[in-house]
Amino acid sequence: MVFLIQITRIFSNHVEIIEINQTQLDQYARIPISFEVHTVFEVVLTRNGLGGICFTERPVASGHYLKDYDQFGSPLSWAVEFDIQNWGIFMAMDGGLAVGGATVAWNTAGNDMLEGRRDLSVLWDIRVLPVMRGHGIGKLLFEYAAAWSRSRDCEEMKIETQNINVAACRFYSAMGAELGDIRRFAYHSQALIAHEVQLNWYLRL
Repeated sequence: MVFLIQITRIFSNHVEIIEINQTQLDQYARIPISFEVHTVFEVVLTRNGLGGICFTERPVASGHYLKDYDQFGSPLSWAVEFDIQNWGIFMAMDGGLAVGGATVAWNTAGNDMLEGRRDLSVLWDIRVLPVMRGHGIGKLLFEYAAAWSRSRDCEEMKIETQNINVAACRFYSAMGAELGDIRRFAYHSQALIAHEVQLNWYLRL
């Protein structure tokens, strides 16, 4: 049975999720996505991988550093790079304050993350105002993104993150997503992030 979204809002305490369009991305982009990196998941191979792969959490050598995904592609650049007319863009509102946002890519030609599939969506972006993190807003946004994807007959929702985002890895796992592939050399052509490992998670819908 296909789940159909009949309304564009879900409520939890004082927070509501609303759907917006690309003309409102300037408001969306004001929500910070940066976070401090204190530990990373080091990918450890046994017998070059034949004996298995495991993650070992270790502190970063410098103690911590700031990671800001918007430095590598702000929401304001999405419409320049892709046709985003089929994308779902959501904001979490607490009264008049935007406290979070999420974006789902779907049915977009030229977007390699979608693997050429119509039954796959990609959680392109999820962000929560720093002072509101840890209060369930990310969970609300994730669940809304999954429901939106189901309503478009998607069988899976894909999520890309990296081994330096330990909190995100734990969050996606807790939300029921499974680690689908590990790309150790995905960013080797990008000097600033060449040390990061790409992790692609998949949520079965």
